[in-house]
Amino acid sequence: MSITSDEVNFLVYRYLQESGFQHSAFMFGLESHISQSNINGALVPPAALISIIQKGLQYVEAEISINQDGMVYEGRFTEGLSLVDAVMPDVVIAKQQQLHEKMLAEKLKKEKLEKAEDGNAVNSVSTNDSCQTVTTVTDTSATNNNSVTSSYNTPTVPTSTTPTANIKQESPQTNGQHSVLVTNATNATPNEQSEPMEVDLNHSDITVSLNKSTVLRGHDSEVFICAWNPVQDLLASGSGDSTARIWNMKEEVVNASPSAAISRQQLVLRHCIKDGNQEVPSNKDVTSLDWNCDGTLLATGSYDGYARLWATNGRLENVLGQHKGPIFALKWNKKGNYILSAGVDKTTIIWDATTGEAKQQFPFHQAPALDVDWQNNTCFASCSTDMSIHVCRLGLDRPVKTFDGHSNEVNAIKWDPSGSLLASCSDDMTLKVWSMNQDNFVHDLRAHSKEIYTIKWSPAGPGSNNPNQNLMLASASFDSTVRLWELEKGACLHTLTKHHEPVYSVAFSPDGRLLASGSFDKCVHIWSTQTGRLVHSYEGTGGIFEVCWNSSGNKVGASASDGTVCVLDLRK
Repeated sequence: MSITSDEVNFLVYRYLQESGFQHSAFMFGLESHISQSNINGALVPPAALISIIQKGLQYVEAEISINQDGMVYEGRFTEGLSLVDAVMPDVVIAKQQQLHEKMLAEKLKKEKLEKAEDGNAVNSVSTNDSCQTVTTVTDTSATNNNSVTSSYNTPTVPTSTTPTANIKQESPQTNGQHSVLVTNATNATPNEQSEPMEVDLNHSDITVSLNKSTVLRGHDSEVFICAWNPVQDLLASGSGDSTARIWNMKEEVVNASPSAAISRQQLVLRHCIKDGNQEVPSNKDVTSLDWNCDGTLLATGSYDGYARLWATNGRLENVLGQHKGPIFALKWNKKGNYILSAGVDKTTIIWDATTGEAKQQFPFHQAPALDVDWQNNTCFASCSTDMSIHVCRLGLDRPVKTFDGHSNEVNAIKWDPSGSLLASCSDDMTLKVWSMNQDNFVHDLRAHSKEIYTIKWSPAGPGSNNPNQNLMLASASFDSTVRLWELEKGACLHTLTKHHEPVYSVAFSPDGRLLASGSFDKCVHIWSTQTGRLVHSYEGTGGIFEVCWNSSGNKVGASASDGTVCVLDLRK
């Protein structure tokens, strides 16, 4: 067994990502040329670096704890021995001799050293695919009503079985084309489309059953983000394989039997760059995406520095290219005429969605801009690793307001539904709420014990569709907890503690009654926002990066580190 320097670099890169050091991971990946390696990230399990180091230490401990004559020191050899000492021959020999004499005096019996188990191998795959902007994946056959097999000209994708979703593995002959298994386990009938879509909150078993889950396969690397179309039942996803995908989850398509003349489609949106006169895959992560208000256009942001606009049929409408480096966040305004982006180049840009031109670039941050959010159609807030928050308006050449108060990187910002309060979360483990009417924060909420990765407002209060409900704020942290906050008093209403790994995403249902959370423990949990009770739970096959609700509030989408996207149907 051997390990290459590329594999070591990838393990370190993944460790930094999983530990929440997103920007350190980006810089390390840039300098070590991770994008040029042939390693398939979907095949590398979570915490692979730690696992390999632990197994290696076990082997080293076993190796250096035995003398040349076969005398075993039963683990006492490593007491007080540092990791550096363990690989220095002089130190090892001296320690061995000392313990050997002691063990001879005690007349310990010889024992045989068992070989340590091999560490987890880091697998890699190579891809040699041409760059096609859109690939349509059409299901033409199925083994039963609950699974369909797709054939298309894309890079190799994993088709291993998934116990949680009861996936059946198949290897159809497709004349040299690769195949992907898309599993659908929804037993709804076509008539259910016109019936009220109630969410079951009283079921005694909170585990989401197999016939209520759909696992979508096609990406061949981590899926960082997903988002539902606000009008149609389409789910978009963005991945480290330099593609975005649009999954058709319409009832008549999901429930179609092989005998029905209805084909299921998966649109593959390939992110390409020009190399001379030829377009080639960018080989960069797609890490941000957002639908416009009427669901006609999907905007994607990539680490290749470009934002792209796509129609629902997968056609590339425009390429926005003024950032110098990766794009970290991308948002449409409510009117749908402007797009806002934030990049590693320390700037934010407002783009004209019709022409693709940059209306204005805002160079106010001193370090990479991490997140942006619109206050209204022309005013927005941005946050950065420089610990500051700027509120800017189109047409003005300086910030309208600057909020300083965090003592570490500000990871995310969100305006409340009325646009009057701005929430921010940081690596300083605090959650702060700001108002345009004052310079200092309104609330400084301190309860999490580790970095807070993201936040979301409930769809309630003035300016929302639920004006009579109390406004709440949800925070997701690397301390494995989710907290629900009441804003009038700045009090923590509920602490949600069922996750066992960092929580990367939270999302309120459209009516505000439920909160979904996704964690690297592979679980999607769904909670009652009124009681804090866990009402639904699903365990997937990879760490969860993102969770999102459809506009009807009856389905939850989740994207995972193993390249899968799952859809949970919460109707009765």
